[in-house]
Amino acid sequence: MSKKKSDLSQFEQQLSELEQIVQQLEQGDLSLDESLKQFERGIQLSRQSQQQLQQAEQRVSQLLQDGSDQLVPFANQDDEPA
Repeated sequence: MSKKKSDLSQFEQQLSELEQIVQQLEQGDLSLDESLKQFERGIQLSRQSQQQLQQAEQRVSQLLQDGSDQLVPFANQDDEPA
């Protein structure tokens, strides 16, 4: 598996785990101790995900600086008329 796919997979796994933690905390069925552990894990995942997003943003900025200054809108397949 390439590094880019691995990074994306890791990011998606972190986001999925974070969503599960939020759901558990919102349900309120956890003990105080377990809630604190889950909250700490959620903060850790949030920070890791934010760092990955910042790295991706920096990479996009570098690519834009290296290439043309003219941006072309991205055409999403869902936006095209049938």
